[in-house]
Amino acid sequence: MKKNVIVESSFNEVVSLIQKAKQKALAAVNKQLINLYWQVGEYISKKIQSNEWGMKTVDKLADYLKEEISGERGFNRRNLYRMKQFFETYRDNKIVSPLVTQLSWTNHLMILAKTKTDEAREFYLKLAVKERYSKRELERQIDSGLYERFLIGDKKLSSLVTELKKKDLPQKYVEAHQQLNVVFKDTYIFDFLNLPKDYSENDLQKALIKNLRDFILEFGKDFALVGEEFRLQVGSHDYYLDLLLFHRGLQCLVVIELKIDEFKPEYLGKMNFYLEAVDRQIKHENENPSVGLILCASKDDEVVEYALSRNLSPTKIAEYKTKLIDKKILQHKLHELSEYVRKLKG
Repeated sequence: MKKNVIVESSFNEVVSLIQKAKQKALAAVNKQLINLYWQVGEYISKKIQSNEWGMKTVDKLADYLKEEISGERGFNRRNLYRMKQFFETYRDNKIVSPLVTQLSWTNHLMILAKTKTDEAREFYLKLAVKERYSKRELERQIDSGLYERFLIGDKKLSSLVTELKKKDLPQKYVEAHQQLNVVFKDTYIFDFLNLPKDYSENDLQKALIKNLRDFILEFGKDFALVGEEFRLQVGSHDYYLDLLLFHRGLQCLVVIELKIDEFKPEYLGKMNFYLEAVDRQIKHENENPSVGLILCASKDDEVVEYALSRNLSPTKIAEYKTKLIDKKILQHKLHELSEYVRKLKG
């Protein structure tokens, strides 16, 4: 039996070598393909810009390529114009240009079709490269307004840091909140849960675990599930954490409390208790102090600011939505917040 286990382990090493080689080969092929599309787009763009070609010439090129390269469907009229757009979109962006070959053509088309600004395109391109998103994963992030939600969270962070500095709180505390706001979002979209109309916190927890893949995608791939209904014993009492995660980047445990109503200040006291218990009983010596995330159906930002102003435990208060938010609403909210932060800074 032991010999079979050793042999199987050796076989798995060979499988791993093959898979790594395939991944490298696919990456190399994709790099060549994207480089080709860039070069074709550049060629067409310069011909049109110099008035050597008109739009009809591109149509003729598509017909010509169809005859000359039989079976090649990637050079039809529509795709040729996309190559031109691809080149013109990123040619002057020195930050993004080196990254374009790391993304599939399908994901490039997704970003070009669904974003309207250079900033949004750069945001999703960098994110897709970092997280290695599939088409489905990238589409969901764009459709859920991740860029707009990120900007709103960033503006709120700016406002929070300004307020904290006014209170002359320790720099260590201010930095802890800055770090939390980089890792955690201000609003999470759980449109994949299919919850009943009058759902309970238990329903919410079970639905998140059932849809763990989408849940982790929404949170970020650096998160890993440690446990649900995680039991802690303090004195003669048992306590249960809704969710316990681990974040690879922060190198710490993350305690998540789920609430189906609006944030209440007393939720913070309970979270502080949980964090202390986790650090004493669960945290390893090589790990950083645990952090908390209270997920509520809604929150009043002023109440949150008051609650956090004297709280030294690293905790983030976020809200969740069970349906996609209209991007127009997000943009309006972002505009209002920008004005507020501008006035706050004087």
